[in-house]
Amino acid sequence: MDMAVERPEFVDVVVVGGSFAGLSAAIYLARGRRRVVVVDEGLTRNRFAPAGHSLFGFDGRPPAEIRAAGMRDLLAYPTARVVQGRVATITENAGVFDVKGQGVALRARRIILAHGMRDILPDLPGLDQVWGKQAFQCPYCHGYEAADRPTAIWMNAHMGVDHALFLRQWAGRELTLLTNGAAVPEGAERLAAAGIGVETGRLQGVSLRDGQMVGLVLDSGELPAEVLYMMPRSEPASDLAAQLGLEMVEGPAGAYVKVDEMKQTSRKGVFAAGDLIRPMYGAAFAVADGAMAGPACHRSLVMEDLGRG
Repeated sequence: MDMAVERPEFVDVVVVGGSFAGLSAAIYLARGRRRVVVVDEGLTRNRFAPAGHSLFGFDGRPPAEIRAAGMRDLLAYPTARVVQGRVATITENAGVFDVKGQGVALRARRIILAHGMRDILPDLPGLDQVWGKQAFQCPYCHGYEAADRPTAIWMNAHMGVDHALFLRQWAGRELTLLTNGAAVPEGAERLAAAGIGVETGRLQGVSLRDGQMVGLVLDSGELPAEVLYMMPRSEPASDLAAQLGLEMVEGPAGAYVKVDEMKQTSRKGVFAAGDLIRPMYGAAFAVADGAMAGPACHRSLVMEDLGRG
């Protein structure tokens, strides 16, 4: 990897973010014989999880291992490079984007934003130590390994009665819905009929033993729990979308970038892929997004070169 760039280099495409979506997009561009540079700072959203799941061919592998394999595949192409750094600014002049930041000085005809989102965890002692391991959002990503253990769901507008009933598939018999001080939700009788408990106390922290979650601290006492499902707020991991004036969509956990079916954003020449463009996250979705954004970006370059862009 290149640690720094001394002067601006002109390339076809700069991909911001070198995880599943960014690498997927970049390899299509490299196979299209385009000069593509992936800028990556290494702070992937999935870095807290010990294993990734549901991605065909890589089920159960550590996310860093999957990403490293993607990097090796990409760098086998001579027109592709990876720069370690963080993009701070992107500006445009006459259809050319100036990309600058820590270890970065590039000029490009196209941009693909694939830097993902960051989760904003509530200020609860101990939660950061188990996030991605025993506390998470997605049952398809982690639920199989966490099945049949004492489980709690932190209720919000999108995780309520129906979601608790849904999670019963994984949680088994010990499942509790936490209202965190809110009123018992409508339809709670369905929870009782399914053997799902309801706890109205406010969550104050995570009880740890030898670094493992063994319970949740409530103002009403401690609830035994080894698994916690929750949906924290999230935000783009960079302010580049705001800098570029991209149109956003408000989702259940926060705003994300609006794109069309070809992953084109509201600004010409700027594409986006991965968690940054969707309310539902996952490695397979990110790879698929990149597999659309890369060819679409490549096609826009071809059409421009033919005088039709």
